[in-house]
Amino acid sequence: QVQLMESGGGLVQPGGSLRLSCAASGFTSDHVNIGWFRQAPGKEREGISCINSGSGTTYYVGSVKGRFTISTDNAKNTVYLQMSSLKPEDTGVYYCAAQEDLVTRGTMPTSDEYEHWGQGTQVTVSS
Repeated sequence: QVQLMESGGGLVQPGGSLRLSCAASGFTSDHVNIGWFRQAPGKEREGISCINSGSGTTYYVGSVKGRFTISTDNAKNTVYLQMSSLKPEDTGVYYCAAQEDLVTRGTMPTSDEYEHWGQGTQVTVSS
């Protein structure tokens, strides 16, 4: 049974940094795509970054490119989202999602393509 658990959210001032973690377990495949989504108040859930565990290929949506970095620690079965230069518009609930054997080629999968989801962690960027 696949389980995902996010942590690391909180309140940060504009320009600050946070690192989100997604602890994953229960996969049966060595090829897993992990995605990060966020949902701002009153808005639809938005995919912002993903990584293929096998190839290490990453993707970032334009609004976070250059500010966010996705990475994995395979020994800890954890995916990280390092967020820097945070802006108020980055505020929202951040979710990690996972799908086995989902291979992406330079695009962000839609939320419908992910079967497994964490419970979310709140990120608030405010002075």
